[in-house]
Amino acid sequence: MHKNQVDAHLSGDAPLHERRRGDRRSQVLRALLQGNLRPRRYGPRRASERAITAVDWHHPQWLAVAVLIVLLSCLDAGLTLSLIAHDLADEWNPLMAPLVGGSPLRFAAIKIGLTAAGVIMLTQLSRLRTFGRVPAGAFLYGVLALYGVLVSYEYWLLNSI
Repeated sequence: MHKNQVDAHLSGDAPLHERRRGDRRSQVLRALLQGNLRPRRYGPRRASERAITAVDWHHPQWLAVAVLIVLLSCLDAGLTLSLIAHDLADEWNPLMAPLVGGSPLRFAAIKIGLTAAGVIMLTQLSRLRTFGRVPAGAFLYGVLALYGVLVSYEYWLLNSI
């Protein structure tokens, strides 16, 4: 190497192919597996880093909260269909109301799928602050609490027959 190339290499200005052996990004599946089995980033590298991809490990509490929300969503779908079958309730959600009259399986699948997609998104955003103050993970706890209240109310309605 010439002196200019050595100086560029040491200062970090060297071309990427001179500093690394191969491109890590070309092996996506390997990178995903390695990132899941041996995560390296438990927190952002810099205080100003707020990107969604700044972290590749989330606390196990988020898995528990996410699973509970999806389970309560399943219970909600079943209880809603039972209450509608007994003429004790109507679907209040205007997006889901048209689906209730069709196939119960399609209604439940769409409801649970939408809930799961929202939970995944909130889990990915759990470390970010919304409105400048509130961590997005707090919304997961709010959704869990609301589903708990809703399922309890539906269960109470079904037992009041």
